[in-house]
Amino acid sequence: MQSTFIQLGLTGYPLGHSLSPKIHSAALSEFGLQGDYSLFPVLPDDRQGMKVLLNRVREQNIRGLNVTIPHKEKIIPLLDELTPTARAIGAVNTIFLHKGKLIGENTDAAGFSTNLKQKTGFPDLGQPPAALILGAGGSARAVVYALNTDGWQVTIAARRIDQAEEVARSYKNVEIMEFNERTLKNINPQLIVNTTPIGMVPDTDRSPWPDLPMPQNTIVYDLVYNPRETKLVRDARAQGLSAFTGIGMLIEQATRAFEIWTGYRPSRSALMNAVDR
Repeated sequence: MQSTFIQLGLTGYPLGHSLSPKIHSAALSEFGLQGDYSLFPVLPDDRQGMKVLLNRVREQNIRGLNVTIPHKEKIIPLLDELTPTARAIGAVNTIFLHKGKLIGENTDAAGFSTNLKQKTGFPDLGQPPAALILGAGGSARAVVYALNTDGWQVTIAARRIDQAEEVARSYKNVEIMEFNERTLKNINPQLIVNTTPIGMVPDTDRSPWPDLPMPQNTIVYDLVYNPRETKLVRDARAQGLSAFTGIGMLIEQATRAFEIWTGYRPSRSALMNAVDR
């Protein structure tokens, strides 16, 4: 039993959809730790507000922070160091203090890779399996890193080609294409991953996929986890495809972040039970 109060939290904007408070509260309870996981919304261009929040980590008022849209890339210049993984990805989702320095880590890539293998058995499909990534933001960077590390042929479909080019520049076997109906009609990947926030609460009637059939025999993985069945996943299943939301990735990345902050690795079952309540 530990008596020190552990303040953790999440920064990003908006945050109303987040299940992280439930997840990390369950992790604290599992080990009898006194603490709280709070939401710290910071507007997209509020650099000063982010500095103030990070100073609370420096002053050890906050033990650790998660970072989500739209700050995963923007926050990097405000940190002192990045782990090799975060540096390679170019995006941060976990922040902690080490020897007086603010360190940025990325647990999204490992969380995604672990959950994808649990759900699908990928990438044991022969080489090279092909994946289509929708979007080119901070979450896309982690997914591309994970898939590229596992030997996938990756194509990034984005409306901002310059942003996709910036992501692809760091990798082999990564191509880019414009995100529209014409280009999507001509592909047949084994995996489609949505890394955009389209379909997230409250916009649950929207899907990043245009109004055309998805490729046959593909598996769809939507990083959006709230709602638990997004329109993209619902539409894919209606076409007879296997499809999953990002709740498993959320759990996996959270276990890694919590261990960084506390030294304790929570069980997946305890965290999943928390979000199922």
